[in-house]
Amino acid sequence: MSDFHLSNEEDIKSGKITDIYFKNTMKIFEEKGVGEEEVVAEFTVSSFPSDWRWGVLCGLDEFLYLLEGKDVDVYSMPEGSIFRTKGRNGVFTPVIFIEGPYKEFCIHETALLGFICYPSGVATKSARVAKVSGDSLVISFGIRRMHPGIAPVIDRAAYIGGCDGVSSIAGAEEIGVEPQGTMPHALTIMFGDPKEAFKAFDEALPEDVKRIALVDTYHDEKMESVMAAEAMGENLFGVRLDTPSSRRGDLAEIAEEVKWELEQRGVECTIIASGGMDEYSIPKLKEAGADAFGVGTSISNARTLNYAMDIVEKEGEPVAKRGKYSGKKQVYRCPECFIFDMKAWDQKEKPICDCGAEMEPMLEKVMDNGEIIIDYPSPQKIRDSVMEQIEKIEVDWLD
Repeated sequence: MSDFHLSNEEDIKSGKITDIYFKNTMKIFEEKGVGEEEVVAEFTVSSFPSDWRWGVLCGLDEFLYLLEGKDVDVYSMPEGSIFRTKGRNGVFTPVIFIEGPYKEFCIHETALLGFICYPSGVATKSARVAKVSGDSLVISFGIRRMHPGIAPVIDRAAYIGGCDGVSSIAGAEEIGVEPQGTMPHALTIMFGDPKEAFKAFDEALPEDVKRIALVDTYHDEKMESVMAAEAMGENLFGVRLDTPSSRRGDLAEIAEEVKWELEQRGVECTIIASGGMDEYSIPKLKEAGADAFGVGTSISNARTLNYAMDIVEKEGEPVAKRGKYSGKKQVYRCPECFIFDMKAWDQKEKPICDCGAEMEPMLEKVMDNGEIIIDYPSPQKIRDSVMEQIEKIEVDWLD
């Protein structure tokens, strides 16, 4: 029997996790004496998935860790930056660029892209959910939908994007928070009765664990919600609705019914909706009285942001393949309306946005000759930055 199918740090650092043509390219370089030329290689996204108009950069920490000790400089937007694919001049937005001999990082292109493509997709989806959820609690529930080896990656990106909490123990440890969750249907099934399961939950677990009852195992949701209130009394924090699609009907109406029945009995608790939640379904459920959301597959299985790495300068001269824009660039963003503009690196005058605001440079040096030169922020600080930014960004999917 084989071990888990996981790459290890040595595999990644040594360049084993790469596409074979990069290994072949390195062999050609060695045979022909090419590859020492200084280049600028930028990372851009030419288009977003579906109807997305903006993305969130995530995964920069692992990106830099891989390049430590290499003879390269790296310039990047801060992790958690919201960006658009292009500026108002039509030029693609470089979120990161590497400067140095191409041989220093050629073999790592595959891994470098992987470190930002998937986490940025998860963080962006999480930010979209957070944008419509407002002050409602959102917990990331999706690690069961992906390979367990990347659970911390999923939860870190989901948290940075705007989720208030995560369900996995390893993910919570990664970001320095307490894991959050409710109870499985299996608990009720093993006790054979919802009320007995709720009572056991309340009696067996320490006080700091929120009493959240899953109320759709055997009976009508409002009936099991009443059972939970009777079993847990004042300790009941909330009830979770996770009704399967085959029995669901209108979940918003179910939430309204549950809230009404509990209020009629003098019970105030949090109504948590889960199962198929995303930025499209949450607004209606909020209107119906849902107070919190467990969001799983739509975040953990979010579409990736398809970054590409392209050489745009060689030995100080602008170069680019077809469809790309040559030259080393600085990215400018309007702090008010998040319009972008790209300028040649040596053009230091800050552009003015159409709204009249002075645009701000986004790319800063984060690695000097293979050494990380910034104090890397905690996941909490990165998340705070994302939450500040999404206050200003548009809700593009509800136009």
